[in-house]
Amino acid sequence: MSEKPEAAEAAPTPAEAVIIGAGPVGLFQIFELGLLGISSHIIDSLAQPGGQCTELYPDKPIYDIPALPICGAQELIERLLEQAKPFHATFHLGQEVTEVRALEGGKFHVATSSGTRLIAGAVVIAGGVGSFQPRRLSLPGVEELEGTSVHYRIKSAADFHERDLVICGGGDSALDWTVALCGKARSLTLLHRRAEFRAAPATVARMRELAVAGKMQVLEGNATGLRRDGAKLAGLDVHTADGRDLRVSADHILAFYGLHPKLGPIAEWGLELEKRALKVDTEKFQTSVPGIFAIGDINTYPGKKKLILSGFHEAALTAFAIQHHLFPEKRQFLQYTTTSPIMQKRLGVGATDVGHADSI
Repeated sequence: MSEKPEAAEAAPTPAEAVIIGAGPVGLFQIFELGLLGISSHIIDSLAQPGGQCTELYPDKPIYDIPALPICGAQELIERLLEQAKPFHATFHLGQEVTEVRALEGGKFHVATSSGTRLIAGAVVIAGGVGSFQPRRLSLPGVEELEGTSVHYRIKSAADFHERDLVICGGGDSALDWTVALCGKARSLTLLHRRAEFRAAPATVARMRELAVAGKMQVLEGNATGLRRDGAKLAGLDVHTADGRDLRVSADHILAFYGLHPKLGPIAEWGLELEKRALKVDTEKFQTSVPGIFAIGDINTYPGKKKLILSGFHEAALTAFAIQHHLFPEKRQFLQYTTTSPIMQKRLGVGATDVGHADSI
């Protein structure tokens, strides 16, 4: 019997624009490109969209999104997904981009760890700090308790109500969760290796008020060991800065020591780097390779501020730059969603007060 010939490998899927990174800035890029009639494929190594907002601090309040005085991080992601719905982006989740290769004619071959292959007219890297892993608690036996009683992120604050908690760290995440969980936990201890904190001054002040009121305790020192009751966590051994050895009861330990940012394959794509970030211009947010753009925390330029708000601005200008890159012969017009029938049609809303577009 003759063997069947192997099936030919499927041809790569054509894409006008490929966005790498489905955090808030990447999701907003879908919207900005969609307004200009440009379709997107978006790829992320995580199993769900949202980036750090979903993965690390979904319940954390954000106060500097325009017109939203307060917005939870996961709520922001859900709003951005809803806003991008009319543009029907194709999501490739749980996949790491392994290759971005320039082709003749100005297009790019994009491949992922799951075998997805795309031919893109333009690529936007919105990868945050790149792939990231939390810095782990360095204590013997910690691996056996990770995910059950030792945590590096919080998905649901309610899981820690009426529990004995030790929170380790001195940055924004540690202090934000200390303030949020104090009064809801049965007991709460904040452990930091020094007296100074790196969090927002107002949050530090609030934490100190809670400590003075006896609602929590603050320890300056280092964790030296885990205490167990059989297979369960019972507490944490602490050596304090003033030389004491303490045993602190705990059902759960929340360790917020920050992240190990890793550019991963991005560092191998031939793009100009500066301090492990991608250099871009401030007109197009284009990298050193024409047709590849970078927005959000992954990029750097004079005056760069790592804010979601700044990333939204970068996504808007990048969309116009991509439109010109894909259709250089096409005259660009600045149109407004309130008056442009073309944009309203793309958004799926009815034209109301139709006016004239302003030419750039």
